[in-house]
Amino acid sequence: MRAVLIALGRALPLLFAPRVLAAVALPMLAGLVLWGVLLVIAWAPLAGAIAHAFGTGDASAGVRESLVVLGARAIAFLLITGGVAVLTLAAIATLAGGVFVRAVASRHFPGLQAKHGGTLRGSIANAVIAVLAWVAIALLMLPLWFVPPLAVLAGLALNAWTNQRLFRYDALAEHASAEERRAIVRSARGRLFVLGLALAPLGFAPVVNLLVPLYAGLAFTYLCLAELDALRARTPSLSRP
Repeated sequence: MRAVLIALGRALPLLFAPRVLAAVALPMLAGLVLWGVLLVIAWAPLAGAIAHAFGTGDASAGVRESLVVLGARAIAFLLITGGVAVLTLAAIATLAGGVFVRAVASRHFPGLQAKHGGTLRGSIANAVIAVLAWVAIALLMLPLWFVPPLAVLAGLALNAWTNQRLFRYDALAEHASAEERRAIVRSARGRLFVLGLALAPLGFAPVVNLLVPLYAGLAFTYLCLAELDALRARTPSLSRP
């Protein structure tokens, strides 16, 4: 937890840096527009499909059916909102990851050697895998939304996994070699997940949730670079070119 708390604290001063805000402005604006369009054209059909899958599409057929329809509408809204949020995070991780790295590294890790073990192709592939995994798991979780406590817990866990999966590649792409990146993913998997879990509830807070992608990108970048710095300190041979 100490490493996670430090990452969250060190990310805060960079939250309103002009270059960081500029880097995320376009993906966030595009995500907001996409969210509005999908709510207009896809919310009602998706809610109807979910209600039909659970045995009803008629809100006048009785109390149970009405509750199912209302639940289906809520689930459709959450799926659209969550899906757009994940796509926005993926765009931010891919397009703004380099800005996060430069902001964090110049302030906290100026002497960290860059080995350029990541590529744009790898970043895109990582984002595609994370988004597809989120979609598949979110669909499998649909029945849980009729048991709200389980749905909330599962949703937080899914968001925590997705956040760390999206940001860890780009956070390490410039400074870590491919071997170092794999070593950090193995050794810091738990800390990365806990950081994602700490950030996940913020996505439900109005206004605050607008800053979550930015905050997550900076916090994951700090944690990953700190892990890389510690790995090289433990294993001096890794710091050689």
